[in-house]
Amino acid sequence: MPIGPHDASADKIGILIRDGAPAPLGAYSHAVKAGPFVFICGLGARHPHTGAEVGLTLNESGGVLQYDIQAQTRQVLENLITVLKAADCTLQDVVDVTVFLAHMDDFSQFNQVYGEYFYFEHPPARTTMQALPPGRNFVEIKAIAYKP
Repeated sequence: MPIGPHDASADKIGILIRDGAPAPLGAYSHAVKAGPFVFICGLGARHPHTGAEVGLTLNESGGVLQYDIQAQTRQVLENLITVLKAADCTLQDVVDVTVFLAHMDDFSQFNQVYGEYFYFEHPPARTTMQALPPGRNFVEIKAIAYKP
């Protein structure tokens, strides 16, 4: 029997949330389910209804004067919970997390809030790096969940 090209799109399901999560800023899904895995896009601290980043104090021209890394981290994790729920998952299904911070000096405060959400016995593996460009987003999280 000849082996033809495999249609990978038949094995994956894109998840795009219309209400309750910030709209993507480009051509991507909030998550993609591929077999038992759910790959969640990098989520920032945008409010799901306004689209504005939370935890910021701005000047008259819209520049960032101050930011609250804990408020941003909470919003990112709430956005993650919303996407996971749409994929029929919870935080306990998350097996891997990649965290991008604008400043590693924020790690301790970020980690405190992160621990409030991932407090269970076997939290996911995690990588944290300083890798965000200047802007209004000081923390971003992408994750992989496993739901057999």
